Amino acid sequence: MSVERRAVAKATKRLIPFLFGIYIVAYLDRVNVSFAQLQLEDDLGYTDTIFGLGAGIFSLGYVIFGIPSNILLQKFGARRWMAVIMVAWGLLSASMFFIDSKESFYLLRFLLGAAEAGFFPGIVLYLTWWFPEADRGRTLALFMTAISASYVIGGPLSGGLLELDGIAGLDGWQWLFLVEGIPAVVLGFVTLRFLDDRPRDAEWLEADEREALAARVEGELQAKEAEGPVGSGIRSALRSGQVWLCALIYFIILSAAFGLTFFVPDLVKERTGLSDFGVGAFAVVPYAIATFAMVKLAAMADRGGNRRLYVIGLMAVGAAGTVMTGYAQHELVITLALTLSTVGLLAVIPIFWSLPTAFLTGGAAAAGIGAIAAIGNLGGFGGPAFTGAMEDSTGGFETPFLVLAGLLVVGCLLTLLVREPKLTSVPEPGAVEPATEPAT
Repeated sequence: MSVERRAVAKATKRLIPFLFGIYIVAYLDRVNVSFAQLQLEDDLGYTDTIFGLGAGIFSLGYVIFGIPSNILLQKFGARRWMAVIMVAWGLLSASMFFIDSKESFYLLRFLLGAAEAGFFPGIVLYLTWWFPEADRGRTLALFMTAISASYVIGGPLSGGLLELDGIAGLDGWQWLFLVEGIPAVVLGFVTLRFLDDRPRDAEWLEADEREALAARVEGELQAKEAEGPVGSGIRSALRSGQVWLCALIYFIILSAAFGLTFFVPDLVKERTGLSDFGVGAFAVVPYAIATFAMVKLAAMADRGGNRRLYVIGLMAVGAAGTVMTGYAQHELVITLALTLSTVGLLAVIPIFWSLPTAFLTGGAAAAGIGAIAAIGNLGGFGGPAFTGAMEDSTGGFETPFLVLAGLLVVGCLLTLLVREPKLTSVPEPGAVEPATEPAT
């Protein structure tokens, strides 16, 4: 194994499990409100419209603060800025314990989105500092399996916490927000000591490994600055049609994903009659399969090279699953429908992100990734708000899910317009193996 390959393997083993863990906490704090809905409707009188707006307003804070937060991360470094973000969102998530009106619900969801705005795009940017382009899709997928894992772990956990209803005079949803918010605060302080900003800062790498990995990543960045469709400055990113095209596609993906995800517990309970814990456990099978699919398909896309086709194919699978979910009534059919939609809408995300990170560098990477994440997350507002309002209006999920599926078909067509640069070839000094060979 070459020096560079050793360095990539060590970085994967050290960084990805930790980032995976903190993203589980982040994503769980973001979507645990979908499980809390099972009691909020009765305890606080929230309609699906109120819930959909509250669930989605998170994304407004995310949009407003996404780009500035990512630029600050590049300025101050991932280690310090990620620690700040995690402590802030953990405290805000736990503060959901105090909501007593729709206004306080909206306010805290907005502030939670503002606090978390720089986390996901910051990690995407951070991984471009550490991993060569040929490894990008696989490492993004390993990190993003935390999305599906958060449901595998968080579904039963959230359902179990809801069963604490009445203990110590607290509602189950209060236990849910309090218990699931604290880990982010603790992990924020751990992040401050654990992360290294760049390969050259990593004392856990040998000197030759630090040099080889840094040279590889920096060489790719320089090559992309010279040949890529977008320059390296912030203005270049914000003026790029490719950046805004990617933002629109990501908006579509997240509109469908969150428009479906936030209402799955309600749909499952309504159609199956399961208990709160049973509804949480119901999510295990679809999300476990999606976890495997994310890693496997991202590795295949890295090797195959045509990532656009994978994005298109997975969005089509997500569209089919979304339509099926709208009409499914039997438990087995619901499970199949949710598995298709979950695989399509989750496995597409890391492969999608390998497209813009292949042509964005420097300040353009910070601004471009932040812009794509921010605009895309408007879908995290629009999808749930639309689904909730339509469900209240029509009395069912069939119509909103058909619309979300149609939106995904539009996304498939738009993806054909994304330019996919060829993998950058940067020779590694003294390499024994081809530098673009996937890590083992």
